[in-house]
Amino acid sequence: MTASSMMGKQASAEASPDRPIVLEGRGITKSFGRGHAARQVLFDVDVQVHEGECLAVIGGSGSGKSTLTRILLGLDAADSGTVLYQGSEVRRRGAVIRALRRDSGLVYQDPYQSLDPRWTVGDIVAEPLSLRRLAVGRKGPYGQVCESLARVGLDPLTFLHRYPMELSGGQAQRVAIARAIVTEPRIILADEPMSAIDVPSRLQILQTFDAIRRDSPATAIIMVSHDLGIVQHIADRILVLHEGRAVETGGTAQVLGSPRSAYTRQLIQAASL
Repeated sequence: MTASSMMGKQASAEASPDRPIVLEGRGITKSFGRGHAARQVLFDVDVQVHEGECLAVIGGSGSGKSTLTRILLGLDAADSGTVLYQGSEVRRRGAVIRALRRDSGLVYQDPYQSLDPRWTVGDIVAEPLSLRRLAVGRKGPYGQVCESLARVGLDPLTFLHRYPMELSGGQAQRVAIARAIVTEPRIILADEPMSAIDVPSRLQILQTFDAIRRDSPATAIIMVSHDLGIVQHIADRILVLHEGRAVETGGTAQVLGSPRSAYTRQLIQAASL
């Protein structure tokens, strides 16, 4: 299977240069450990995320994908470099990092590990509203929760009072996505959101993200993935990481169709086997 024939349709439009940059990393460097045991995982990485685009961050295991995206969202600190949110530097404390966290939604790899088994679906999706002390509108305490569940294709009347153990993998991940979007975030980080579920469920999750992009065209999505079929379907641009270095970045069609980096070519060849 060639890169051009991998799963799904390619994202409909590549990022326009006139779209504002909502999130940016400049010269991001990160190491873990100290002294002789220190291991550098990111080397002077630059990355930009534009309003309304889906940026895919790809690379092999240990390439630094999750570390980079956690730093961008203020969940971890870089050793050096700068993160900017809406043009303002993100520091460990202050109004900018609070705004970034308030405006972000997170979707993790394993939905069951990210959902509290003691809570109902309604409580899980409502948690970000409670943490941010946000009003839930005129439809009652679960108004926005019901709307969020409906947006990811789950009937609120059916799922509101279920527990995570009563859900399939795909349903659980859609609950996690509903939780991520209930506050109408400006940025969604999805870290390998389809790697822990079966193929039919992956298609449902892809359709869910497509629907989010249609309903919220200004929302930026950062998609961490090793699956080039998924990336081809949803991403406008791609950042390729290899051993902590950004080896290539560009529009999805350009990177997958005419890769400049030898490592990117290796990834495409491996995906085509």
